[in-house]
Amino acid sequence: MAIDPRNRSFLTRFAWLSIGAAVLTIALKSIAYILTGSVGLLSDALESFVNLAGALMALAMLTIAARPADEDHTYGHSKAEYFASGVEGTLILIAAVSIVIAAIPRLITPKPLEQVGLGLGISVAASLVNLIVAIVLRRAGKHHHSITLEANANHLMTDVWTSVGVLVGVGAVALTGWERLDPIVAFLVAANIIWSGARIVRMSALGLMDTALSTEELNKLQKVLESYTQRGIEYHALRTRQSGSRQFVSFHVLVPGKWTIQRGHRLLESIEADIRHAMPSVTVFTHLESLNDPASWDDKDLDRPETPPSSIKL
Repeated sequence: MAIDPRNRSFLTRFAWLSIGAAVLTIALKSIAYILTGSVGLLSDALESFVNLAGALMALAMLTIAARPADEDHTYGHSKAEYFASGVEGTLILIAAVSIVIAAIPRLITPKPLEQVGLGLGISVAASLVNLIVAIVLRRAGKHHHSITLEANANHLMTDVWTSVGVLVGVGAVALTGWERLDPIVAFLVAANIIWSGARIVRMSALGLMDTALSTEELNKLQKVLESYTQRGIEYHALRTRQSGSRQFVSFHVLVPGKWTIQRGHRLLESIEADIRHAMPSVTVFTHLESLNDPASWDDKDLDRPETPPSSIKL
């Protein structure tokens, strides 16, 4: 099904799903911590608060990103999604610091864990909730080209693997009686969260810097353009950028100078239609130039050399 980048308000329902999952897992993990006194399970509950904050931010930014282009934002509002993923990444890093602070006293003065079996069972239930929601969000994010949903899904999957580590740590304490295993696992959890947060922040920064399309998308584009170069048509100054859910492509098409404007225009319409068919969420900008005009080759780079107006012959 073709993706309509102009109508994406429906994506907010996935943010509501994430919010509901965060509230449920916070309740479950808090109960598990109260029952066991495990700082590892406390770290898990703290990360779920980060999940909730990230989901709320995602809801706000997806709502803004769905707004149509206006006079002040002629390319749309899709980049708002990068703010959501950037804030979520920062919150993840803050949660990691909180986990380390909470674990240090337990490492210095270990305390016995209580009702481990029941606490672990509740934590497993919370992890299953996160796993199911993460799978739904990841599929939706990839299908609809939403970095916000993908970041939220990656965060939840990190939470799932973190929970697995915590469960192993708490279980190991119950089996071995070595209580310092619990805060040690918490430190490992914090390290995992820091890695995840840094990766999400990096991904958001790259998006705000107008990173080029992925290799997979570029291959689709090249395949379309090569089908035209085989007909004697040339192109250059190809530039691409990912802007949230939107993709932008621009390039110059060079045709024989004897062609009429009408024929050149029809060619551009054909090329753009083929690209949109291969890449449904792309916006294409083309520029027609003559193969026979030396000036056509002066603008291959982003910044073309200055040409005195008087030197241009009409």
